[in-house]
Amino acid sequence: MSPPRKPRCAQFSPQGAEKHLGRPGVFLGKRQRITVLGATGSIGVSTLDVVARHPDRYEVFALTGYSRIDALAEQCKQHRPQYAVVGTAADAAQLAARLRQEGIATEVLAGEAALEQVASLPEVDAVMAAIVGAAGLPPTLAAVRAGKRVLLANKEALVMAGAVFMAEVRKSGATLLPIDSEHNAVFQSLPAGFAGDFERRGVRRILLTASGGPFRTLPLERLTQVTPEQACAHPNWVMGRKISVDSATMMNKGLEVIEAHWLFAAGPERIEVVIHPQSVIHSLVEYVDGSVLAQLGNPDMRTPIAHALAYPERIEAGVAALDLFQVAQLTFERPDLERFPCLGLAYRALQAGGNAPAVLNAANEVAVTAFLAGRLPFLGIADVIAAALDAVPVCPVPDLPAVLAADALGRAAATAALARL
Repeated sequence: MSPPRKPRCAQFSPQGAEKHLGRPGVFLGKRQRITVLGATGSIGVSTLDVVARHPDRYEVFALTGYSRIDALAEQCKQHRPQYAVVGTAADAAQLAARLRQEGIATEVLAGEAALEQVASLPEVDAVMAAIVGAAGLPPTLAAVRAGKRVLLANKEALVMAGAVFMAEVRKSGATLLPIDSEHNAVFQSLPAGFAGDFERRGVRRILLTASGGPFRTLPLERLTQVTPEQACAHPNWVMGRKISVDSATMMNKGLEVIEAHWLFAAGPERIEVVIHPQSVIHSLVEYVDGSVLAQLGNPDMRTPIAHALAYPERIEAGVAALDLFQVAQLTFERPDLERFPCLGLAYRALQAGGNAPAVLNAANEVAVTAFLAGRLPFLGIADVIAAALDAVPVCPVPDLPAVLAADALGRAAATAALARL
């Protein structure tokens, strides 16, 4: 696999940042208009919490929430966006009626085209891309093509379409800022202006930390009895059900390895996963002189969100200060690929390149959905993904139609594998 071209995401620049007279917390420029894709999910909720703390800096332009009408209605009441987007026309009619009763003038739209619209309108300054799964790719790509400041929490966009996505970033001049706590920590620990130039900048490798999830120490034989409720009970982070299951299988870390490959132009040999149960060190960067720089903080997604919203400045996020005396100790372990086979499958897909990461992601979504519905045992998730990777030949993905075709093939292969289990 040829090395990726240098991405703009590692060349973040303060261009477009509002003027500041050197007084922390005093913001004198115009307010940035924010579209939040996936507003009712955990990242969306955290984003709105940070935004609400800085009404002088930010205003909410659009909110999207596929079918959680009650939650989206409450968000519209609080933030008064110009647009709200839901999945279906029926849900749009219901939400619009509720907002009219409250005297809220938010325009309600529905469907995929509406998601792309609110991500790319000229009025939008920044887009929080927080829709989980493959559904988040089209609107995130629309924001990139419109040259927006994109706060990327949807890791699947890079996993599925890394080459296509980064080519659009370079073409449009969009600014890409990572929201995953691990990638945000790597960005903070890399040299300023880093653009994948490892040798010239003296960077040896990237170390992505992982909590190990709820089953890090569970005896292997007991993994056969794991329930969805147990898999969703993350010891450190509050996340959605799908992401929580990905953490339990460590597929989330596998997807993050692929994401880091594209964000930082890093070959798989330069990306190592380290299990760190306390989730205090969010990731590290090792340098050739023996130095290792790390970003630490309490496990709260408002920290990377606030960092990306205000970059290159710093703003209050509502996160408690890290008490190292209370933490007391930090421990590290190598991941066990027998316990976490999904991590090995992700490295396999990254090494294969082409459509393999898109197939991996699609098969994982199918398998996790089946597990959460009680139709697949926990250990069957990795089996379904491996079967899909075996079934779909590796081929290039030069454009978005090819990416979507790979996604469809991965889902079909995973569905077929489910039927055989």
